[in-house]
Amino acid sequence: MGHINFPLHYEAILARIDAIDPKHYAKSRNYIDGGVSFLSPYISRGVISTKVVYQRLKDKGISLFHMEKFVQELAWRDFWQRQWQHHGAAINQDLKRPQEKVQRYGIPEAVVQAKTGIQAIDQAIKDLYSSGYMHNHLRMYVASLVCNVAKCHWHQPAQWMFHHLLDGDWASNALSWQWVAGSNSNKKYWANQENINHFCRTSQNGSYLDNTYDALPAQESPSELTHMADLTQMLADTSEFKTKYSSFKLSADKNKESTSALCVYTPYNLDPNWRTELDAKRVLLLDEAYLKTYPVSPKVLDFIIELGQSNIPELAVVFGSFDALKIAFPNAAIYIKEHPAFSYNADVVDSRDWLAQEAPYKGSFFSYWKGCRKILVKPS
Repeated sequence: MGHINFPLHYEAILARIDAIDPKHYAKSRNYIDGGVSFLSPYISRGVISTKVVYQRLKDKGISLFHMEKFVQELAWRDFWQRQWQHHGAAINQDLKRPQEKVQRYGIPEAVVQAKTGIQAIDQAIKDLYSSGYMHNHLRMYVASLVCNVAKCHWHQPAQWMFHHLLDGDWASNALSWQWVAGSNSNKKYWANQENINHFCRTSQNGSYLDNTYDALPAQESPSELTHMADLTQMLADTSEFKTKYSSFKLSADKNKESTSALCVYTPYNLDPNWRTELDAKRVLLLDEAYLKTYPVSPKVLDFIIELGQSNIPELAVVFGSFDALKIAFPNAAIYIKEHPAFSYNADVVDSRDWLAQEAPYKGSFFSYWKGCRKILVKPS
C-alpha cells in the first residue's frame, strides 16, 4: 500500500472524515487500493466516535441510503465492542464453538518474518511493521492463512497482530480472528490465490493457495508454515516500557492539595471534547496490568501518547496503575469513560458515544444492525 500517513491533530482528522466518498467506499473497499477511510486508529483510540463520523457525514447532506455500506461497517466496530461488554474476558477463548482441526499453538515463523511465499500477504506484513496498519481484507487473508491453512489456534496470532496495530481494538481484532477461524462464526473463512490476486492486484500463481475452495480444506499445512515463532518476550515483557517511560512519575506533593477533579484518559479514550467544562487535571494512564494482558509495541504506545498530547492541552502521561493515581490524588473526583478493557472504581463513569445509543445488544450482527438502522432513520 506504500506509505500511509496518520495525522495527529484533530482538525486533520475531521478533514479525513470530510474526504470520505461513501459510494466509492462501497464499491472498492475490499481492494488493496480501494477507497477506505483510514479512520480506524482515531475511532479505536476514542479521539472520534462512530457517532461523530456518521453525524458529520449526515450534516453534509449525505443520506443513510447513500452511505449505508460505510455506516454498516461503523456498526460492526460498535458490535464487536458490545460483544466485549456482554461477554467480558470470554472473548479471549473460543466464543461460540471450539476451533476445529487445530494442530498448532503459536504463529508460524514465516508469518512473523513476512516470508510466507504469498506475495500480497508478505508485503502486507512488512507494511504493518513499518506503518502500524493493515488493510482489513489483508487481515482476513493473514488470519485464514494462519488459522485454516497452518491450522494454528487463533489467540496468539491475534495477539501478534494486535501488538503492531495503531488501531488495535482487542474486541474487533480477537473476534474477527475467531470469525475467520470458525470459533465465532458458522464456518471458516478461506481465501485462495485467485481471490488474493484479484483484490491485491497481484498475478502470482503456483503457490500453495493456488487451488479451488473445495480442495483447500483437505490440504496438509505447507512445510513453510509449520515452524512456530517464539513470541514470549513480545507478549509478556513490559520492561522496555518501564525503562522508556520511567520519567512519567506523579508529583503527589502538590497534587494532594490543589486537584479537585481528575480526568483519566486511556489508550481507548483520547477524546479532546470530553469533559472540557471541568477545571481538571488530565492524565493519560498507561496501565501496566493492561499492557501485560494486551501487549502493544513501542510504536503503538508512542502513537497513543502523541495523539493524546496533540489534542488534549496539558495532558500528563503516567505509567503505572489506577490505584496509584487514587493515592496520588486523594481529594480529587475521578472521571473516566467506560471501556471493557478497564474496570476502574472511579467517581464518575461516562458512557461512550455509540452510533445508535439506544440500540440494544444482540447476539448477531445483522440483528444489531437492524436495531441501529431503525434508530438512524428516525427523523431528528
